Amino acid sequence: MTNKRQKQAKKTISFYKYNFSFREPYQILLDGTFCQAALKNKIQIKEQMPKYLMGEVQLCTTSCALKELETLGKELYGAKIILQRFQVRRCPHLKSPVPASECLLSMLEENNPHHYFVATQDHPLTTGLKAIPGVPLFYIILNTIVLDKPSQASLDHVQAVQLGELVSPAQQRSICSLKEEQGIGQKDGEQRKKRKRKQSNPNPLSCLKKKKKKGVPTPPLKKPEEGAKRKRSRHKKRRTEGGDMEAAPAATST
Repeated sequence: MTNKRQKQAKKTISFYKYNFSFREPYQILLDGTFCQAALKNKIQIKEQMPKYLMGEVQLCTTSCALKELETLGKELYGAKIILQRFQVRRCPHLKSPVPASECLLSMLEENNPHHYFVATQDHPLTTGLKAIPGVPLFYIILNTIVLDKPSQASLDHVQAVQLGELVSPAQQRSICSLKEEQGIGQKDGEQRKKRKRKQSNPNPLSCLKKKKKKGVPTPPLKKPEEGAKRKRSRHKKRRTEGGDMEAAPAATST
C-alpha cells in the first residue's frame, strides 16, 4: 500500500510541476487541525513529509493559525507546540488576527502565486481551496498522510491552457523573458510606431515659403535690347522778326 500511495503522490506532484511550475523545496502551509490529527495518530510531520514527497520541504504556518490555537485553550496545547516549530509566514492580519481558514485562503490569493501546498483537516477550508486552481491538498486518513488528487478547478485550468484559452504562469514568464532579451516592450513599441509615422510624413519645414534674405541688393533695371529703335525728338525752328530761323527747344518724348 505504501508503494502504491507513493506512486500516486509522484504522479500528482508531476502534474503540479508541469502545469503550475512547482519546484523544490516544496512549501507546505499547515494549520492547527492538521497538527492535532498528526498528534493523535502519532505522525512525525518533519520526518514523513520529505519521504512522502521524495524531496525537500519547508513547513510553515501563519500567525493567525497560532493565535487561533492559543484562544482554543489547553485541549490544543500539543498542536500549538508542534505548529510553533515551523516557519511563520507574514500575513496581512498581523494587527487584527482572523480565523486560520480565512487567513490561509488569503495567502493563496486567486491562483496560488507562491506555490503553497496546504495541510488541513478543516472541511469548509478544503472546499474553498479546491475552487482555486493549482493548490495541492494534504490530509490525514487511517494514520497516514495523503496527497489529494488534483481538483476539478485545476483540471479545468490545465485544459483551458491546452486549448489556448488561457496562458499558464510559466508561459507568461517565458514570454516576458523573451521580450526583455530582444528589447521588446510596450513602451518601446509605441515609440517605434511614433518614429515610423514621423518618417512617413513630409518635413513641415519644407512646406514653408522661403523668406527673402535681408541685405540682398535689388536686381538692376532691364536695359533696352540692342536693335530696338529709339524715339527721335524733332526740333522745330522758329522764325525771328528779322526772318532768321531760330531753333526751338527739343520736345520730350513720352
